[in-house]
Amino acid sequence: MQLQAACSPTLSHQPHRRQLVGDPSGRPISLSSHPVGISFKTSNIREEFFPRLRVVMRSQSTSDPIELDVSLSPRVNSVKPSKTVAITDQATALVQAGVPVIRLAAGEPDFDTPPVIAEAGINAIREGHTRYTPNAGTMELRTAICHKLKEENGIDYSPDQILVSNGAKQSILQVVLGVCSPGDEVVIPAPYWVSYPEMARLADATPVIVDTGISRNFLMDPKHLESKLNEKSRLLILCSPSNPTGSVYPKELLEEIAAIVARHPRLLVLSDEIYEHIIYSPAKHTSFASLPGMWERTLTVNGFSKAFAMTGWRLGYLAGPKHFVAASGKIQSQSTSGACSISQKAGVAALGMGKAGGETVATMVKAFRERRDFLIKGFSELEGVKISDPQGAFYLFLDFSSYYGSEAEGFGAINGSESLCRFLLDKAQVALVPGDAFGDDNCIRISYAESLSTLEKALDNIKKAIPLLKLPVSIN
Repeated sequence: MQLQAACSPTLSHQPHRRQLVGDPSGRPISLSSHPVGISFKTSNIREEFFPRLRVVMRSQSTSDPIELDVSLSPRVNSVKPSKTVAITDQATALVQAGVPVIRLAAGEPDFDTPPVIAEAGINAIREGHTRYTPNAGTMELRTAICHKLKEENGIDYSPDQILVSNGAKQSILQVVLGVCSPGDEVVIPAPYWVSYPEMARLADATPVIVDTGISRNFLMDPKHLESKLNEKSRLLILCSPSNPTGSVYPKELLEEIAAIVARHPRLLVLSDEIYEHIIYSPAKHTSFASLPGMWERTLTVNGFSKAFAMTGWRLGYLAGPKHFVAASGKIQSQSTSGACSISQKAGVAALGMGKAGGETVATMVKAFRERRDFLIKGFSELEGVKISDPQGAFYLFLDFSSYYGSEAEGFGAINGSESLCRFLLDKAQVALVPGDAFGDDNCIRISYAESLSTLEKALDNIKKAIPLLKLPVSIN
């Protein structure tokens, strides 16, 4: 067959073997029948939805065109790509091309992994800890996690109630896939981490958004939550300290939420506590599972990436009732299997650094707080910008909506968070994440997980760029 239009086809199970001659070099492209082949359809029903993916081939034995079905799963088509990843990749590409872009989009500490953790990883390699581990994680690490959760969070688990995964992100996805059925609802306070709604869609569940607002410091109103719950509500996702807002739920508010949750027998809670150690006094972290009656229905997710500056080590974990943890473990056993053996040795070392990571993590948190305070002061000097009070994590979620409707010469109109971020990337050479990715188009997210000198330069660039925006009316 001769290829008349090029594409990268999606393969489906068919007991055929075909050879396509369409490579620019003239070499044949072989599509093997094992384990997958390709399916050919003459219907062009998919052309309407995927006009660029239509491939027409002409058989060597006939002049009739044959269409290759390159459609994707409806489940995959329902999922949006991560904007934080996309913007980070775009900024990285610009830097590699020589453009001096300041990257404040990724949620990644600028600190190196603490030496004691790095040495544990190096020693793991030297000592031959380079083989598969049990799917759920090594007994050594799971036991250390149980100790940490009891001592720091006031919640008791046994090692068979812990599942170690390749990052907290995997842990969350496996929970959603494990407990949600088609038609179930996943209740998510907004602003939210970009992946929560998409994970719900991957599970054929429906994300139900509970809006908050900067006037409440982006904390959920329990009455508003209750109005969103029904018999289809299966999972409530809480993230405290929050990505993207930095808000921390006080214990009293969590207790009000727990009282509402207790009235819904199908409702489980996924408590994402990945930022628990990056918290600024007087705020205090409360694990949702530690509240009366909540242990049985709470799935706690945590990890090592943020507090221990271990983003590249890819290590997270789930703690919860054995029934639910085993379901996540089943998914993991058929996908990635156990986490990296070397990372798990490093994780044991991290948990051995003392409560909340000891002095090493305390030093990082002190630096994050200084950066936060610097940026809050700097942005408060910009007319029309509304600022919440982040008490944890390393993000500012700033309301720039008073600038919407403005225009910049040579750029065009600012009609939302995405165009504002494109403007700041273009004119200030600062990469930020638009708030619409987090469910609040009024805001933009700034990560201050960068050095103070980098943040000073970024703030200066933004302050020089903002006056280029010509507002249709004055800001009050």
